[in-house]
Amino acid sequence: MAQYKLEITEFGEKGRKNYRSETGSPCGERQKNMKNNKLTTVKLGLIGYEEALNLQFMIQKLVILGRLGHALLILEHTPVITLGSRANPGNILADPELLRSKGIDVVQTNRGGDVTYHGPGQIVGYPILNLNELGKDVKEHVRKLEETTIRLLMNEYGIESGRIPGLPGVWVGNDKITAIGCSVKRWVSMHGFAFNVNTDMNGFTLINPCGILDKGVTSLKNITGAEQDMQENMDLVIKYFCEIYGLESEASDPQTFINDVKELNHECNQAGLA
Repeated sequence: MAQYKLEITEFGEKGRKNYRSETGSPCGERQKNMKNNKLTTVKLGLIGYEEALNLQFMIQKLVILGRLGHALLILEHTPVITLGSRANPGNILADPELLRSKGIDVVQTNRGGDVTYHGPGQIVGYPILNLNELGKDVKEHVRKLEETTIRLLMNEYGIESGRIPGLPGVWVGNDKITAIGCSVKRWVSMHGFAFNVNTDMNGFTLINPCGILDKGVTSLKNITGAEQDMQENMDLVIKYFCEIYGLESEASDPQTFINDVKELNHECNQAGLA
C-alpha cells in the first residue's frame, strides 16, 4: 500500500476585522463582547478537505490564544478518504490509480480513528470549541456530538438510533450513519462528525469504514427512501448542536469569517504567538 503524505496549502489574502480585539493591538486581549455561550456558525458549502483542515488549524490556534470564541464549521467535502492517527492503510481497498481516476484524494490527518470517506451529500461538522469553558471531558464531548444526530433523527424523522459500546459514532441497527473523529489541543477541539444524508454510499466500498469489518454504513436517504434537503438538515444539525451544548448560534458570512481568521492568524504570527 502506497504511503500518503498530507500537504496543507496556506491561505493567502488578508481580510476584514470583525474578530479583531477591541484594544486595537495585534492579537491583543480577548474581545470585550465575546460571550462564553456564543457559537459562530459558518456554512462553507462544498470545500476540499485540506483547505478546511488548514482553516481548522488556524481557528484552533486563535481560540487557544483567546482571539476567537467557539466556532462550528458546517460543510460538505469533495470526495476524499482520510486516515486518522491510528489508521491502518490496509483499510483502503482501492489502489491509488483507481482513486485518482475517480478524483478521490487521500489525506493523512490528525483526528482520532481509522479510515473514512467524505463526499457530497454528507454533512460534516467541525466544532472548534474551548473545552476549558464547556468542560474538560473528551468522552463527554464525543457523547454530545453523537447526541446531536441521535436527537435530530428521532425528533425530526422518528428514526431510532444509538451508540454501540467501544465504537464511536451513531448507529441505526448495525449500520453507522454518523462517524465521529476528534482532536484536542490545550482543551480546544477540532475535527468532529460526518452525517450521511444524501451521500453516495459507493464511496464506502473503497474502504473498510473505520476499520470495522462486521458492520455497515447507511444514510438518511437510504433509510427514508427519499432525497433530503441538505440546507434544512444543516440548520437542524446547528439547532440540536446548540441545544445540547447550551450555546447560542450566531451565523457568519463564510468569506468574511475566513478573511478575518486569516488576518488574525497573520497578526498573531507577526507578534510571535503560536
